[in-house]
Amino acid sequence: MGLASRIVNALRGTQDNIQRPKTGRIVQSEVMDRWRDYPADGLTPSRLATILRAADQGAADEALVLFEQMEEKDAHLFSVANTRRLALTGLKWKIVSAADVREGVDQAAADEVAAYCREVLAGLERYDEVLQHLSLAMGRNVAVVENVWDVMEGELRLVDMVPVPFERLSFDAMGGVRVLTKNDLFEGIELPPNKFVVHTPHAVSGHPMRGGLLRATALTYLGKHFALKDWLVFAEVFGMPVRIARYEPSATPEEKRELLSMLESLGSDASGIFSKAVELQFLEAGQGKAPPPYENICNFFNRELSKAWLGETLTVETLSGQGGSNSSAPRVHNEVRLDLRQDDIVREGRTIRRDILGPIARLQFGFNVPVPFFTRQMAPPKDLTKLANVLNVAVNDLHMKVPARWAHDALGLPLAGDGEATLTARSVE
Repeated sequence: MGLASRIVNALRGTQDNIQRPKTGRIVQSEVMDRWRDYPADGLTPSRLATILRAADQGAADEALVLFEQMEEKDAHLFSVANTRRLALTGLKWKIVSAADVREGVDQAAADEVAAYCREVLAGLERYDEVLQHLSLAMGRNVAVVENVWDVMEGELRLVDMVPVPFERLSFDAMGGVRVLTKNDLFEGIELPPNKFVVHTPHAVSGHPMRGGLLRATALTYLGKHFALKDWLVFAEVFGMPVRIARYEPSATPEEKRELLSMLESLGSDASGIFSKAVELQFLEAGQGKAPPPYENICNFFNRELSKAWLGETLTVETLSGQGGSNSSAPRVHNEVRLDLRQDDIVREGRTIRRDILGPIARLQFGFNVPVPFFTRQMAPPKDLTKLANVLNVAVNDLHMKVPARWAHDALGLPLAGDGEATLTARSVE
């Protein structure tokens, strides 16, 4: 045990106050995980309201399946949802020592705890998959992962993390998350301490099923698909040319039936044989008429989806006649997206520190251990010269205390290890 560990043990008191989680998995894969309903098929406003009210009362299975179907059936929604999620999961993650974030924390002890947490997470094969699963909470507003613990070399250690299917989630009367198991298929089990990761980034009034982006855009999705359905019906009825055949008044019923059969065959074969006495016409639909409004309605709903998920529209699509050619507009709108991404990073880091890093650190070092922080590593700015000039003025002229680690991260330069050869500064004459 190192010096830092002894310092931590002296500070922590005893481990008796820590609830040791059960080893192994609680939520096992079942055949029922492959089944699902399709509530988005034939969805109506009244049916949507019923599903959302049921979710507020704890029966969230149908709402969560609906949210999954919404992304499957709407390509634009799928695109903006993935854009929002990839803006977060596309960044590299890192564990930051508590001493680098908060003052008054023992540096050696905090660094040892952070190093141990990095080692544990680096050994989890599915950790990146877990982060992807947690990012789905941006739309559904809830995502749950089970921590799998096991005894290794005499110590309780996190050995795996398993995403919990959304169909397994339920809620109690107070809005607390529960998980359906084989032995409790209706109310679900209460989540044991240190055993589950529960990510609810946009909970409103403390209820996990309120505030999610898919719930906020459910009515927009429904309106768009009503318009899209009407548009397809319009195209089928009025987009195809109308086939008309005129027959002589003396035509027999058999001749009329034969003529009708020929017209029907034109719908697929586009060929037919007619008597000289038959006059055949193809009337083009929509000549001289204004185009239907359905495309404009669908574009309107697409813009609403973009604004809800990304906070803007110009980086998704350029709309003619609406200022889309302004070269500065995408840059301004992209800054709104960066604000949203920063908020997502903070919310994700808060959940991971509480439900993953906290149990890992406390079960190894004790209750009062300095728990490290989880964050995302932002890409270095494109204009590194400007940043270097700012650092030069801040340090040399204003004598500001800039953390060396932050400067290395901002410039995208690695921090030299102990005993590692480094570049030397140019001598000043």
